[in-house]
Amino acid sequence: MPHSNRPRHAPVPPLDRTFTYRFNLLRKEIERASAPGYADEIGVSLSDGRSLAAIGSFAPLSIKELASRSHLNKSQASRAAQALVDQGLVRKDDSTADGRGVVLTLTPAGQEVWARTMAYVHRRNAQILACLDDEERATLSALLDRLIEHNRAGDGSAPGH
Repeated sequence: MPHSNRPRHAPVPPLDRTFTYRFNLLRKEIERASAPGYADEIGVSLSDGRSLAAIGSFAPLSIKELASRSHLNKSQASRAAQALVDQGLVRKDDSTADGRGVVLTLTPAGQEVWARTMAYVHRRNAQILACLDDEERATLSALLDRLIEHNRAGDGSAPGH
C-alpha cells in the first residue's frame, strides 16, 4: 500500500473525556447535590430557587430575561415565576415598555428568602470549589470567563484567544 502524504490527526478522545460531556456531568452532579438544600433550607425547588436568585439579583426582569438569567427555557421560567408569585415571593406587574409583557420583582417576603437563597448559593459554591486552592479557583474563574466570551462570539473566533 502506498504511503499517504495526508497529515495524521490526533486520536479522537472517547466521549467521556470531551469537555462538553464532562461539563454537563459536573452540572448534573452539582444540581443533584444542590436540589435538596433548596427544598430543605429555602423551601423551593431548584428551578424556583434559580429564578428567585435571578429576580433578586437582576430585577426587574421579563419572563424572557428570567429564562436567560436562570438558565431555564421560557416555559420553565414562566412556571417558576408563577410559583413564586403564588408563594407571595415575587410580584408580576404589567410592563410599561411592552403592553403584553410583565416585569418581575421581589416582594418584601421574597427579599428575605432571596437573602437566604444567596447565602445558600455562596455556601454551595464554596463546597463545590473546596478541592481547589485559591490560585486554582482564580484560574478556573478566568478560564470560564474566556470560554463564555469566546462562545458568545458565535463563530469561535473571539479576538486574542
